[in-house]
Amino acid sequence: MEYRRLGRIGHSSSVLIYGAAALGDVDQDTADASVREALAAGVNHLDVAASYGDAELRLGPMMADIRKDVFLATKTGDRDREAAWASINRSLERLRTDRLDLLQLHAIGDLDDLDRALGAGGAIEAAVRAKEEGLVGEIGITGHGDQAAATHLEALRRFPFATVLTPLNAVLWRDPAYRENYAALVAEVRRQDVGLMTIKTVSRRNWPEGAEQTHSTWYEPLATAEKIRAAVSWVLAHEEVTGLATAGDVRLLGMIVEAERDRMPVEAAEALLAGDDEYSSPFLHMTI
Repeated sequence: MEYRRLGRIGHSSSVLIYGAAALGDVDQDTADASVREALAAGVNHLDVAASYGDAELRLGPMMADIRKDVFLATKTGDRDREAAWASINRSLERLRTDRLDLLQLHAIGDLDDLDRALGAGGAIEAAVRAKEEGLVGEIGITGHGDQAAATHLEALRRFPFATVLTPLNAVLWRDPAYRENYAALVAEVRRQDVGLMTIKTVSRRNWPEGAEQTHSTWYEPLATAEKIRAAVSWVLAHEEVTGLATAGDVRLLGMIVEAERDRMPVEAAEALLAGDDEYSSPFLHMTI
């Protein structure tokens, strides 16, 4: 497993960040086995959220044994101060810990959301209070959608977030507007020494209407080992990326781990993914 510095936080994070959305609707034995699989592979960074079903509850029983060995991040999707404060404290209880390494403002993908979260009485005030009281180490921001990179750039202009979690994959990169916004975000991330993490690595497309949803991800994922290898290889070829969040289905973890171990050249990855005529943005029809 490769490790990269998480911006000015300084943590040496595994390039695979355990996406605990995969634990939202599984039993405890399945959750335990999946997290053990990740830790055995060298993953040392766990990313969960208050809105991921029972995911925090599934992680909680493990914390006594693993807390010292992992960087623990969660998220609040609330936009106002009081609701966010309650969410942060509820997450601490569910995770059975007295401190988070990172608290992220969740799913901020446009300026309206950003204005609410960072305005007077917004969620950022709860996050700052939690940091001042020692409940969280640092504050970050996440978001979905084709405006996420541009929104996160504006967020960094308004508040010194320590981390950003934004979408990136080969098909999003084909969009000139998205690529331009992402490049501008990277420049600001480097200027402020922010930890940059990514999501949607193995997204293939939106689920077709009427299709059987074979995975618990809200998008249809790439589901063959070679395509996942290409997708992971492509994202990790971006040196500015600290790490990518693994997909929200425990059955995909093994292929993602193997893909990180056995990466292909970025040109080969691009060519393989370009051969999939159905490969498209998951944000054409937002379902979350």
